Formats: sequence, C-alpha cells, structure tokens
Amino acid sequence: MSASTNEYEFTPTQDWFTHNIPSWKNLFPFVTSPKPRILEIGSWEGRSAVFLLTTLCAQGGEIVCIDHFDLMHTPAGRERHRKLSQNLPRTGRSFRILPQYSVPALYALLEEEIARGTSAGFDWVYVDGSHRSDDTLLDAELAWRLARKGCIFIFDDYNWPEQPVESMHHPRRGIDAFLALHAGEYEHLSKIAEQYQMILRKTSEMRIGFLVEQSAERDFASALGLGIYLVLAIDTSYAMAAAVTIRSAIEKTAGRMTIYIVDCGICAEDKEKIKSSLPKRPDVTLVFLDLPAGSLAAELGVAWAKVDMMKILPVERALYLDADMLVRRSLEELWNTDLEGSSIGAAMDVGFPMGHDGVSRRRYFNAGMLLIDLAKARTHLSELAARVREMKDARYRDQDALNVHFAGDWAEVNLSWNAQGLGTYAEISSADRDILALGDMKDPGVVHFTGPVHPSLVTVLNPFVQPYTSKPWGYAGAPGHPFKDEWWGALNETAWAGWQGSTPYHEMCEGEKQKAIQDSIMKFETRVQF
Repeated sequence: MSASTNEYEFTPTQDWFTHNIPSWKNLFPFVTSPKPRILEIGSWEGRSAVFLLTTLCAQGGEIVCIDHFDLMHTPAGRERHRKLSQNLPRTGRSFRILPQYSVPALYALLEEEIARGTSAGFDWVYVDGSHRSDDTLLDAELAWRLARKGCIFIFDDYNWPEQPVESMHHPRRGIDAFLALHAGEYEHLSKIAEQYQMILRKTSEMRIGFLVEQSAERDFASALGLGIYLVLAIDTSYAMAAAVTIRSAIEKTAGRMTIYIVDCGICAEDKEKIKSSLPKRPDVTLVFLDLPAGSLAAELGVAWAKVDMMKILPVERALYLDADMLVRRSLEELWNTDLEGSSIGAAMDVGFPMGHDGVSRRRYFNAGMLLIDLAKARTHLSELAARVREMKDARYRDQDALNVHFAGDWAEVNLSWNAQGLGTYAEISSADRDILALGDMKDPGVVHFTGPVHPSLVTVLNPFVQPYTSKPWGYAGAPGHPFKDEWWGALNETAWAGWQGSTPYHEMCEGEKQKAIQDSIMKFETRVQF
C-alpha cells in the first residue's frame, strides 16, 4: 500500500506530503525497532500517516495522530476527521486518533507513557501542527520528551513561503529556538539549508521529566532531574588520573551527572585535556571550582581540599572520589545509599580497619570515597577547620582528621565502592583485617589504587608487603594489581591516550627510579656515620 492508492479518500488539491516520500524512505534505515511507534502532530486527512503505516510499519507498529479538527465546530473540521477515521483503518495497522489541540493531547500522552515504563516513547515524531513559532516550540518540547533515543524527529514547514521567516506566524523561530536549546542532543539529518523540512535524529536518552501520583515511587530521582554530583579535588599532577576517574564514572553511570573539580592548581592545558576526555553526553556537566579565600589547601596542601570543598560546593549532597580511582559499575546505587542521619558515608580502611597508633582505636574509614550530606556536615565546619590545624601533621593527614571529626557520625558503605589494596596488602591476614568483608572487593564498583605514585626504595623492597603498593602510572607500576591493565585501557580513552608507550613516559619512569635510588642512598649515608 502507499498513500497514493485509490483505496484512500484524500482531497486531490490538498497533497502537501507526497513530495516528501523519497527523503523519508531514506530515513527508514535509522529506525531500528521492529515495531516502530509513530507520533504525528497535525494529521489533516492522513496522507503521511497512511504512508508510514503501510511502509515503516509494514511488519508491525502503531501511530498516534493528534489533530484538533476545529474541535468539530466546522464542516471542514468534521470532514477531515471523517476522512482520517476512514483512511487509517484501511491500512490494517494499529492507530489512535486524539481529536484535541496538541498541548492537552501531548500532556495526556506523557502521563500515559510514564505508565509504560521501559517500553515508553516513540521512534518517529512528525511535528506539523500550528504555524506559529511559539506553538511549534511548545509542541516540539513536549514531543521531545516522548522521543526515544534514536528517534527520527521531523519539523515541517521550516522554509514555509507564506509568511516571513522572522514572523511569529512562521514556525522557523520556534524551530531555531528548539535547536539552540537542545544543541548536543541530536544529529542533524537535513542535508541542505533550503530543505523544506528540518530533520533530526535524537542522540540523548528519553526523559519525560515529571511524575504523576500513581508513578511517584518509580524513577523519582531521575524525574527531578538532579542526578549525581561527583566531586574531585586536584592539581595538575593528578589531571591525567582524574580524567580516568571521571570518564569511567560517566561511561558506567547513566542519567544526569554534574562533575565538580576543585581547582588546586590545574594548568590551562590540562583543563582542556580533561574536558576533551569526557564522553560527549548532553546530560553531563563539568564545572571547575576555585578554592575559597584562605583555603586550607593553599595553606597546608592539596590533600586538605576535600575539607575546603564542603564550604564551596553549590549542592546539598555530593560524592567525592580521589583521583586515583577507576569506576567499574554505575554509581547510582552508591549515590542512593541511605546515610541514616549521618553526615558522611565511607568504606572501612583495608590497611588499618581499626585505626593506627596516631588515632584512637575505633572503626576507621578510608577517605578516598566520601558520600557527604553537606547540609549536615556544614553545621560543624568551624570545628572541622580547627581539627585540621590541630592534626595537620598527622600520619595520614586529612584521613586521620576526618576520622576524628566524624567519629560516630559516619555510615559504613560496602567495600565494593572503595576497593583498596587489591593484589597486595588486602591479601595479608591480620586480626583487624579479618573483620572486613573482603569478598565484597572481588568484583568492585570502584577500584582505589592506594599507595604512592612513585614508591621509595624501602617500599619496593619491603619483604612484608609484596607485591608492593603503588599506582599504575608511576615508575614502578602496580605489580600484582588485578585492575592495572583496566586502568591503562581507560586512560587510552582519554586525551592522554598512548602515554604508556611514549618516550616522555619512559624518561619519567627512569628519572623517578633514579631519584628513589639516590634518596635511599642519601638516607643511608645520613644514618651510617663513620
């Protein structure tokens, strides 16, 4: 069947569609659903609807047609409705007609689609309703929320000749506003500027963006549009590692995400490289935050920036990750952890589960991953700052100070979200370590490459901890670590791709190795006096 057969009742002088058929057929390969769902805003007598049902939906599918038909108040409106109602059944395909103005009809569809769950959305949307630019923009905004990722989204009348393109009574201003607003969320399929229709292919995920009472318990967070707030605090020395942490987090986690990087001294070149390392997703935002005046990081060192960030983050909840981490699973589960009234959530420290000689003996967390209720944590920031200055020379600096300050005010998080010491000290049994559920780190959600970037000679040769602990990108690598190759693979997806095989990398390794040797010789000679 086709829209030109005599089986259908069309007004011969009102064929504004048939000339589009060749270009539309070229779009069919983009539609991957075996049973496409089509939404049409402005159906008239059904020429385009019949064409789509008998071609694109030949093996199954359905169409929803929205048209107000003058609300049946005019003979012409009633006649168009009669013809559409006769033409669509003759295709033998599934259809539905909504005889309403587009806005209430689209709102009703949005509520219905919420109830469909994972099957919600349309694969082909045709916007051909009002010619007013504001109406066109509103129709498009509502229909976009009904469009699945990959949807073919067509605006008619982009080059409509009957009104000036700058007029409110021409669709173009509304279409252009839509294109600007949703830049980055679509692929432009219209090949030439003079093409009568504006054709897009949606590249972003479907987002209805609101809930109704009946569905309020499902997808509540995503409907609010807030997403996850991920935070890192780095200087230029950790820019490369941070790119791995951020990119892996984005690749593994669907949905809205804002990444805040507290800038502790990142050069302009490295900022650009971090930006270019991110996957291209319209639902991900990257923001660099300056340290506040009189920051602890400026006074005492970068490690203390995780305390400064609690003051400057413009949100109420945040997930902090050290830059030496690799995300292997969606962070959504971690983000939604119930802190049960505590200020922070953290995982136990695998090296010192009950602390060490420099702090009181109690359950002791690793500060490489912190899920923070900022509203609660900020109530005692002045006390925390005082604690920091008191403990600025502590053995594990910020980690010790945070453990003392938040003692009794932290919720324990599964070790899968901060898997430490893998392939090295986590394998060594101790009375304290045996209380931990180390099995949770077998397939971790977040790997933490603890230890120094460039270990000392003493660390490398320590017979009690072998393989020694160090980071993959340092001169000594991370021997024995089960995820070191995965880290390098992730790096090769960033702007630092190929670093491992480069001459500067090998020169750096040799230089740092010689420095470690010379430092050890100097310490040896200092201790041994003749």
